[in-house]
Amino acid sequence: MNLSLPRLRRRRARKPIDLRARRASIQLAGSAKQLVDTGRHRMAVTGLLFAVCFAVLAGRLVAVTLLAGGEEPRFARPDRTLTGLAHGPALVNRAAVTDRSGVLLATNLRTASLYANPRDVPDPRGAAARLVRVLPGLGQSVIERRLASNKSFIWLKRNLTPRQQDAVNRLGIPGLNFQTEEHRVYPHGRLAAHVVGFTDVDNNGIAGIEKAFDETLRQPAPGDPALALALDVRVQHALRDELDRAVGLFRPVGAAGLVLDVQTGEVLAMVSLPDFDPNQPGGAPAAARFNRVTLGVYEMGSTFKTFTTAMALDAGVVRMSSGFDASHPLRAARFVIRDFHGQNRWLTVPEIYMYSSNIGAAKMARALGTERQRTYLARLGLLDKPALELPEVGAPLLPRQWHEVETLTIAYGHGLAVSALQLASAVGAVVNGGLMVAPTLIRRPDDQPVVATRVIANRTSGQIRRLMRLVVAQGTGRLAASPGYLVGGKTGTAEKPSAGRYDRNALITSFVAAFPMTAPRWVVLVLLDEPRGTPETGNRATGGLTAAPVAGRVITRIAPILGLDPIDEEAAGVRRALTIKIESRDRKVATF
Repeated sequence: MNLSLPRLRRRRARKPIDLRARRASIQLAGSAKQLVDTGRHRMAVTGLLFAVCFAVLAGRLVAVTLLAGGEEPRFARPDRTLTGLAHGPALVNRAAVTDRSGVLLATNLRTASLYANPRDVPDPRGAAARLVRVLPGLGQSVIERRLASNKSFIWLKRNLTPRQQDAVNRLGIPGLNFQTEEHRVYPHGRLAAHVVGFTDVDNNGIAGIEKAFDETLRQPAPGDPALALALDVRVQHALRDELDRAVGLFRPVGAAGLVLDVQTGEVLAMVSLPDFDPNQPGGAPAAARFNRVTLGVYEMGSTFKTFTTAMALDAGVVRMSSGFDASHPLRAARFVIRDFHGQNRWLTVPEIYMYSSNIGAAKMARALGTERQRTYLARLGLLDKPALELPEVGAPLLPRQWHEVETLTIAYGHGLAVSALQLASAVGAVVNGGLMVAPTLIRRPDDQPVVATRVIANRTSGQIRRLMRLVVAQGTGRLAASPGYLVGGKTGTAEKPSAGRYDRNALITSFVAAFPMTAPRWVVLVLLDEPRGTPETGNRATGGLTAAPVAGRVITRIAPILGLDPIDEEAAGVRRALTIKIESRDRKVATF
C-alpha cells in the first residue's frame, strides 16, 4: 500500500489542466466583482438621497417648530396654503388691547377652522351624521346639504378647539381639511365689554375700541404691538361689582357708571349693565350691547344744579350770601315748579344747593338769562356730541325752542338730555379749577401735555367744591360718604318722559361724586335707570337713597388702588379749606 502512494500522486500531477474552464472561472469571478461594485455604488447613491431627504425634512421641522412659533399640525390632510385658499380669509395678526398697566383685554389665538371640498366627500349624509356627533353645534340637515353641493370650498365650523380638531380628524372623512386662523379672545369676558367691543369671525372690528381702531389694530406700529387703554382693570372690577350689587338690590332696567381722572381726562372705568360676553357676542340681546354711559342720553335731574350754581356764581349774578324765596311754587307758562325737599322759606345759595331746591335753581337761572346759560353749557360740552374714541356715542337732545321756561327747567335738569359721559366730564371741569379737558379712553403718555380750556374761574371752582362737600356732609348725599376720602357730590332724580308727559314711576337716579374735595382728582358717576325702592329705603327710589351709597362704596374700594391715603377729615386745615361762612341779609353769619 505504501508503494502505491507515490504512483497515485504522480498520476494526479500528470492530469491535464482545462484552460477554458479556468478562463471561464476567472471571467465569472470578474463579473461577480463588477456586480458587487455596481451594487455598492447604487446603495451609496440611494443612501445619499435618503440622507438629503431626511436633512430637508429635519430642517423643515426645525423651521416650523422653532421659527414659525410652533404652528399646530393639521390632521385631515395637507391643507392649502393661505394664498392657495381662494375662498378663505387672510391670516390677520391683530394687535392686542391692554389696560393702562399692560393687562390683556383683547388678544389673538391661532385656531383651526374646518372646511371641505364637497366634490371629495363620497358620502355627504354619513359624513354629516358623524360630524354633528363630535361638533354638536352644527345642524345635520344643513351640513348634509352643504356637503352635497357642487362647490369646491365650504366652511363647516370656524375656530375649533384642539379637542374638536382631534375628534374631527379621527373620523377620517375624505374631503375635510383644516385651516389655521387667528381667533380674537377677551380674557376678562364681560368686564370691559362695552369699551373694548368685539370683532366678527374674520377679525373685523364690529364695536367699541375694536371698531374705532380697526385699521390701527390690523397694522400695529413696529415696536408698539399693543393698544394701551386708560382703563384700570382693578377700578373697572370694583365699579362693575358695585353696580351689579345695586342692580340686584334695586332691580333697575339698567345701570351705568364711570370713573374719570379730572386732570388728564382719562377714563379709568366705564361700566354699562346689562352687559355681554364679547367672546360670544352673537347671543347677546340689543339691550345688553347698548352702552348706557356714552350712547344713552338722559335728563339728569338735580345734578344739573351744579352747573346752574357755577354759572350764576361765575357770571356774578349771585354770591354765596345771595338767596331766593323758595316758600311758594314757581309758575312758568303751563309748568309749576316745586321742591321735592321743600324748606318753604328763603334759601341762601348754599342751602339751595344742599337741599336741592328746584325753585331756587330756577330763579338763579332766570337771573343768569337764557343766552348766558346756553354759552356756559356749550363751554362745558353739554350741547354737542362728545369726541370720544368709540363709535357708540350719542348726541344730546336739546329743546326745540329755548325760551324762559326751558331755561328754568334746564336749571334743575329737565328739558335737556345728555350722556353720563358728558355729565361726568363737565363736573370734572367745574371741580378741577375750571378747566375743560376732553375725556379719553386711551392712556396718555406721562410726558404728553394735557390740552385744557378754561370754562369758569378758579375761584368759582373752589366755591363749587365747598358746596359739593356740603351735600355729602349735611345734605341729600350723606349716604355717599367714604370716611377719610373727603367725598363731595350731588344727587339727581329725574322723571322719565313718556307719551308727552313725565312718568313719576319711572325715574333716572344718579349721583356724581368727586374726591378728595381739597384737591379733586377723580369723578365717580353712578346712574340707575328705573330703580325700585326697598323696605330699607322706605320704598323710595331717589338718587340719594339708591345711587349715592353705590358711589360711596366704589370710592372706598378704589381710593387705595389709586394710591390715595386716608385724610383726617377733622384736621383744622381740611375744615378751613371746605367750610362755608356767609353773612345773610340780616347780617347773621351762617357756617356750613
